[in-house]
Amino acid sequence: MPISEQLRILNTLTLEERREKLRTLSETEREEVQTHWKLWARSEQLPPPGDWRTWLIMAGRGFGKTRAGAEWARAVADADPQARIAFVGASLPEVRAVMVEGESGLLGVCPLRHRPEFEPSLRRISWPNGAQALLYSAGDPETLRGPQHSHAWCDEIAKWDNASQRATRAWDNLLFGLRLGELPRLVATTTPRAVPLVRRLMEEADDALAITRGCTEDNRANLPDRFVRDIRRQFGKSLLGRQELDGELLDDIEGALWTRALIEQRRETEAPELVRVVVGVDPPASSGGDACGIIVAGRAEDGTAHVLADASVQMASPERWARAVARTARAWRVDKVVAEANQGGAMVASVLRAADISLPLKLVHASRGKVARAEPVAALYEAGRVRHAGTFPELEDELCGLIAGGAYQGPGRSPDRADALVWALTELMLGKATEPRVRVT
Repeated sequence: MPISEQLRILNTLTLEERREKLRTLSETEREEVQTHWKLWARSEQLPPPGDWRTWLIMAGRGFGKTRAGAEWARAVADADPQARIAFVGASLPEVRAVMVEGESGLLGVCPLRHRPEFEPSLRRISWPNGAQALLYSAGDPETLRGPQHSHAWCDEIAKWDNASQRATRAWDNLLFGLRLGELPRLVATTTPRAVPLVRRLMEEADDALAITRGCTEDNRANLPDRFVRDIRRQFGKSLLGRQELDGELLDDIEGALWTRALIEQRRETEAPELVRVVVGVDPPASSGGDACGIIVAGRAEDGTAHVLADASVQMASPERWARAVARTARAWRVDKVVAEANQGGAMVASVLRAADISLPLKLVHASRGKVARAEPVAALYEAGRVRHAGTFPELEDELCGLIAGGAYQGPGRSPDRADALVWALTELMLGKATEPRVRVT
């Protein structure tokens, strides 16, 4: 029976009936059918109708965004020998590992008989019919200045590094070169985050933009039950869960001391050489509730501060969180551990000393509320004097929930991570001036 007839029959069957039918096919027929995307894709993974220029797939983890992008690029190349497709990701290693060679990447979705040739040294993918794709890093926007393309697939645009506006410059340079063929098109696949590029796309939404939204559970049939159950149990409807699982684009809260856009503007890939490193600790009042905030930050020679790590622990006994503080202090070779002593006083010191007698400990007492203490630290961010060396979602959610003159509106009962950060940065930037010492590593 011709493969076209096999496909026609399979299209009339349920998913379970299709799998049963596959067992009766030859190995060649089975491979051909299994890589026939329209047969297996969910409707939201297929290109939407209409005269769109940009298709934005913004959904939770495990939704199938990468597969949808790879299959779209494959279909474009198969249909158009003149296609020149740009593959753009956060970095070239990620483009190769995820978009090209990943399990759901381009090479993984192509049947062996129709698989294009990948030349890593040239950053080029070539199909037998003449279509080509080139690989680009959004971290190097200038590489997109000049080349022309007919199509583009941009993956995880919310993850692109926006230091010095690199993400938006990469996007703009790509758009300027998207001018080959009669209908240039771009697909962007991403987990939502309120970064400047994603916000700009949403604000500029018009008939040329098609948006597909979705959550992790939409692809439950292809995900391990235990993964879905455990990840939902851990994150539930928290802000992080709403963003990473439900695919929500979270808005800033009116009056917040920090906004997500501000934090993105202050992000860097790695910190410079530091002259002083401290860890801020906000101990929990009990072992069954709040987290123990443990935040590492350092000061550079130019006077800027850099947030280095979030080592916070949840629902920990005093012994466990004290050991976590001690491990963090040793790992980062900190100059000082700054711990709030309002809850427990001498007990905090004794527990930390029991974990490591040599800890360079400083106890601090809060005379003002968490929000009031945070306001001068937020001003340091506004002035460009603090940067995040990496991404710290739970910490950043808490920062964006601190409201000037109001109650905390972030995740959890208390901003423990945010408070630990405030103690660390206060020690580094707002305490009495001290001569920094050069750290030898």
